[in-house]
Amino acid sequence: MLLLILAYLGGVLTILSPCILPVLPFVFARADRPFARNGLPMLAGMALTFAVVATLAAVGGGWAIRANQFGRIIALAVLAVLGITLLSNHVAEWISRPFVTLGNKLTQRGESEDDSIFSAAGLGVATGLLWAPCAGPILGLLLTGAALNGASVKTTLLLLTYAAGATTSLALALVVGGRVFALMKRSLGASEWVRRALGALVLASVVAIALGLDTGLLTRISLASTGGIEQKLIDTVRPAHPAQSAVKADEPLPVEGELPSLDGATQWLNSPPLTAQSLHGKVVLVDFWTYSCINCIRALPYVRGWADKYKDHGLVVIGVHSPEFAFEKDPHNVANAVKELGVDYPVALDNHFAIWKGFDNDYWPAHYFIDTQGHIRHHHFGEGDYQQSEDVIRQLLAEAGQKNLPGGYVQPRAQGAEAAASGNTTRSPETYLGYARAENFAGDHLVQDDSSTYHAPQTLMANQWALDGRWTVDDQSAHLDSANGRIVYRFRGRDLHLVLGPDRDGKPVQFRVQIDGKAPGPDHGVDIDADGDGVITSQRLYQLVRQANGSGEHTFEITFLQPGVLVYAFTFG
Repeated sequence: MLLLILAYLGGVLTILSPCILPVLPFVFARADRPFARNGLPMLAGMALTFAVVATLAAVGGGWAIRANQFGRIIALAVLAVLGITLLSNHVAEWISRPFVTLGNKLTQRGESEDDSIFSAAGLGVATGLLWAPCAGPILGLLLTGAALNGASVKTTLLLLTYAAGATTSLALALVVGGRVFALMKRSLGASEWVRRALGALVLASVVAIALGLDTGLLTRISLASTGGIEQKLIDTVRPAHPAQSAVKADEPLPVEGELPSLDGATQWLNSPPLTAQSLHGKVVLVDFWTYSCINCIRALPYVRGWADKYKDHGLVVIGVHSPEFAFEKDPHNVANAVKELGVDYPVALDNHFAIWKGFDNDYWPAHYFIDTQGHIRHHHFGEGDYQQSEDVIRQLLAEAGQKNLPGGYVQPRAQGAEAAASGNTTRSPETYLGYARAENFAGDHLVQDDSSTYHAPQTLMANQWALDGRWTVDDQSAHLDSANGRIVYRFRGRDLHLVLGPDRDGKPVQFRVQIDGKAPGPDHGVDIDADGDGVITSQRLYQLVRQANGSGEHTFEITFLQPGVLVYAFTFG
């Protein structure tokens, strides 16, 4: 119930969001007509269309997004025609004649040419297609939940509730607007002038939306952005993370739940599909990971070690690959990463987060330990506590009757990005370059979904970063549009990693790294040489800095010699 209230309030606040402004002329175009026959059908059509499009975009994948783009083009054309009909009575009569005829047949009663419930609902559908991209943090939270949890009645209900909140605000604006327009007509006799002014506004709005101003310029110049308010509401109701369970040597492990279904996997690597039933009688370790996650990469040597050490004693390790970035959904990318990382145990591709949802998981990496009866007996989130985790494995194997288990603990000699973190508690935080989660950007603002020229400042504070050159920033990444673009970061830590990838054409991109204005020398990471030179050939995590001595504060700079690179996130060790 609380989340429904939050969704409704977020929708109410949408009318203050700048990207809703181009939609308002379409709403006010019928403000002088009876609300029950015009405003209400239009708002209902708009809300329903928005909820349907948002649901498809959240759970249907890229095809739904492309469909929405085609829908927007069609909607813009429809609304452009509407604007022309408001400007010209002759065009309005010619356009509306077949629709009026159809409306008369459907309703079995005469209706005026410009007062049809069906035309109002149709206008609402078109407006809903344009309104769908107007999303703040609360809608972002709802869509993220939908992507993680899959299609459900709850997802659609939340989106409908959000839409209902927005239509409430628009309905109030419509009622007030209707009174204002009626007053103008009575006092000035300016009916035709108002009609033509609305037509001009509608056409101007169509142009603004077609140029992307509804989500670009208007967002940047707005003084009434509700993002901060919405984010505070989210922070208020977001549940706290569950406490980490502890293991006591003299006590049996508690039962935390049952092994959920594994049927939601979209593909399996290194194994035919596994099921909860087929795993009965085995001790199972489920490792949630994704291949560009540095925490997952640093935990992998232990997971591989346990799989190898105990595979002949009844342990089955399953890696559940739940992607964070879009490129990690590509089975070919995952298969290459599995091979390069030396993962030879079964890997389930959880692209729809079905298994993630079944475990009610919220972490990368996350380890779940299951006994031979299918009971979850222990879990561990994040890196560390590897000896305790191995003790759990041994205890569950002993319960299953396994004897003569190999002694000692797994002690991998991890190299490169797999090496353990430095333990520096002041190291820089994970930093995303996509505007959805970007923090500590040192420029004026990040231009959303539009190419723009950036200039990096001369100096940065600790943990600040900046772009230099021509970039297009979307919700997940920054795309370099011209050669010799740079990223600068004032970081703390021994290691610096960057999730990178070539453009969709796959062409390699050369780059050069400097630390404090000089070649890294002995402080270079495994993916560059001592001169700082490297090549981006695939979408993955690249280790660019591994300081030989210490982990102080330094200025990192990377220059890409060709355009077409995609940059996702910094991580540190």
